[in-house]
Amino acid sequence: MSATPSPTNQPMDTPAGLRDQIRHEREELAGAVETLRTEIGEATDLRGKLAAKLPLVAGGALGAGFLLAGGVGATMRLLARRGREGHERLRWGRFSVVDRD
Repeated sequence: MSATPSPTNQPMDTPAGLRDQIRHEREELAGAVETLRTEIGEATDLRGKLAAKLPLVAGGALGAGFLLAGGVGATMRLLARRGREGHERLRWGRFSVVDRD
């Protein structure tokens, strides 16, 4: 039964060989952890992702805020009042624009 050689070609059954293998494994693990940290940092970088699409995100946020605030209904009520408040200035289908005086 022969011992497996370490990265420095020393037999594994000697203390020096075990130390060399442990040192080598630590270096590999440190490199893997550093790579993982870098990849996680890139994956969770929301600022970079949003900066590339800022005009689109801003327009979407503006539109969503307008709709959530009832903007479409309020605008149509303001512009398309039926003739019960003042004089009718413009009629378009069932909608009309009135002059409130």
